[in-house]
Amino acid sequence: MQAFLETVIRGMVQHPDAVRIVPTERRGETLYEVHVHPVDMGRLVGRRGNTINAIRTLLSAGAAKKGIRCSVELVDEREPGSEFQG
Repeated sequence: MQAFLETVIRGMVQHPDAVRIVPTERRGETLYEVHVHPVDMGRLVGRRGNTINAIRTLLSAGAAKKGIRCSVELVDEREPGSEFQG
């Protein structure tokens, strides 16, 4: 699932080398924290969150086929400690 996320996200952003995906296990589910260059955050979120929601839907569908649970969280690095979950 992480390879899928990396491929999709790196293909969408202007700074693919800045993309970092950190998987963590949380309550029987894999949470992927996505870190991107601040300039690319809006591109990844999309209008009204449509882009990130589409990525989440695709990830969930792929994970369900494998019998696992996954979620995606965008980490906003512009402000220390701030996270975007839109």
